[in-house]
Amino acid sequence: MLHGGERGGYLAAEMDLLGGQVRSPGNHHHHHGLGGAVEEIDLEMGAAAGVVDDASFARAAFAVVSSSPEASANQQAMHHVLDGSPSSQELSAQLLSSDKPRKKKKVVKKWRDEWADTYKWACVQMVEGSSRIFCSVCKEYGRKHRRNPYGNEGSRNMQMSALEEHNNSLLHKEALRLQLASKDRGITLLERPIYIKALLSKSAESIIETVIRRDPHESEYIQAVQEIVHSLEPVLSKNIQYLHVLESLLEPERVIIFRVPWVDDKGEKHVNRGFRVQFNQALGPYKGGLRFHPSVNLSVLKFLGLEQTLKNALSTFSFGGAEGGSDFDPKGKSDTEVMRFCQSFMDELFHHIGPNQDTLTGDIGVGFRELGYLYGQYRRLTGEFECALVGGRNLLANSNLHAEAAGHGLVYYAKHVLADLNRDIKGLRCLISGSGKLAMHVMEKLIAVGAVPVSLSDSKGFLLDDEGFDGSKAMFLKDMKSQQKPLREYTRRYVRAKYFDDARPWGEKCDLAFPCATQNELNHSDALAIISSGCHVIVEGSDMSCTAEAIDVLRKSKIIVAPSKAANAGGVAVSGLEMASKSNQMHWTGEEVDTKLQELMRDIYQKSVAAAAACGHSKDGPEALVHGANVAGFLRVAQAMLEQGCV
Repeated sequence: MLHGGERGGYLAAEMDLLGGQVRSPGNHHHHHGLGGAVEEIDLEMGAAAGVVDDASFARAAFAVVSSSPEASANQQAMHHVLDGSPSSQELSAQLLSSDKPRKKKKVVKKWRDEWADTYKWACVQMVEGSSRIFCSVCKEYGRKHRRNPYGNEGSRNMQMSALEEHNNSLLHKEALRLQLASKDRGITLLERPIYIKALLSKSAESIIETVIRRDPHESEYIQAVQEIVHSLEPVLSKNIQYLHVLESLLEPERVIIFRVPWVDDKGEKHVNRGFRVQFNQALGPYKGGLRFHPSVNLSVLKFLGLEQTLKNALSTFSFGGAEGGSDFDPKGKSDTEVMRFCQSFMDELFHHIGPNQDTLTGDIGVGFRELGYLYGQYRRLTGEFECALVGGRNLLANSNLHAEAAGHGLVYYAKHVLADLNRDIKGLRCLISGSGKLAMHVMEKLIAVGAVPVSLSDSKGFLLDDEGFDGSKAMFLKDMKSQQKPLREYTRRYVRAKYFDDARPWGEKCDLAFPCATQNELNHSDALAIISSGCHVIVEGSDMSCTAEAIDVLRKSKIIVAPSKAANAGGVAVSGLEMASKSNQMHWTGEEVDTKLQELMRDIYQKSVAAAAACGHSKDGPEALVHGANVAGFLRVAQAMLEQGCV
């Protein structure tokens, strides 16, 4: 037995000679098996581990069991420490330094290459000389993480639980949604295959390359230019003058960008960006839509302005083309907030519009309410009652016909396409995307002519009623939309109907398809689905409904595409009729306007077919109507531009 000295603060240590090792209290060794090997892991020690300040504990007795010569030597060393001699003090310092607590060694599973198949977003990069794990999706598309040890900045020694946690995190899923949206809308066209390039002459190809070089990030606009130049290739090869006209046409005459400050109901200030792209007025005053949606940017509005220019040229009226809007989202806003925004928007825009200068019409996010607020502010600022807006509830006589005309005209155009295929629209199963004014009026007219519309869609998914919508169901849907209820509510009343989340209707069985939601809503996979569904004709309600890749797939499958610039020209036609009736102080009944609308849509269809035939396209060819509409619209604008000179 050994007894401690009288000095306080002596080190109290217990020696257990097992295999010749000294073990101090609280410092125990454990063995863990990892990958078949035994690894020694030190558990974390407290701040005062191995040190005793209690004097009474220093006087306690310790039992030492000798089991080997090495153990006897260690026992003797401990005796010197307790004896307090000078040599023992040095030895004590050495023992104290050797017994300092070591940091906890973290047990982790090393990064394994096979995890890369499970977590495809993970990529390993060298940062400051050490390997780190990055989430490639979050890094490019996601928001900045406040605390992310495993996403944008993680060690290479990552646990599988950390990988799984990031893979299931809301921020990562949000980044994946943004990546998917980018694939459909935001990828620059330089990364997309320019599939028409091989079909173009050097001069036509140079026009596209000039547009891409000038505005490389305007993917929607470049896509529209590609389609039009492809259609115009036969015309450009015959008349070199049209090359210079096309170069001039593809640059908008005027682009107005301005800020729109407004205050919400809580008193908080917001700033949005406003646009008006006055594209071309060779045929007459600018006329085009106004769109309020978060996706609005200069690329979208330039493509819409170009489409509107050709659409107006296909009608018999003399209108130029324009488009405008803002990235403001009216959804979820109160009437007062929308009114404040519209008034602020018009405070700047009124300088650039007028009945003989630029006329506005409604588009996505701009309905009766918005047009009314815009007109009220315009009248207050100008002091003129003569209207620069078309389509408001009380702005012009027969204003309700303007909202209906685009949808009804779409159905009339489809009837002409089917007539040339020796088919009748009655009884045909029709898919419709979107649930705005255009989609609703298309549905109503299809019901009226005996077709069977079975679907509508919104931003959350699509509604399918296999039995087809009828008059009473259409009224119920209109009431739902007026109350801003989601389409899902329809299934509560009509239980046989189904609502599919995060999906599009194009895989359902159909004879006709009417995409009426937004641009590029039909992509490559949707085109494959619509081919499998048995569809024969696609009638575009929304501008440029199909991506370039989708058009390529549909062309190879011989599915006829009726372009929106022709099929959706009914609104332009009725606007012209409204303005003519106002200037002549005439009033036409709804039946008279509908008769004239049918005549105008027949005339537009015949123009497109004739222009396509002149370029060598058969009228039953899959792209004949697309090429014909582009050529017919361009030739009318080009002739006016040539007559007016270089202006």
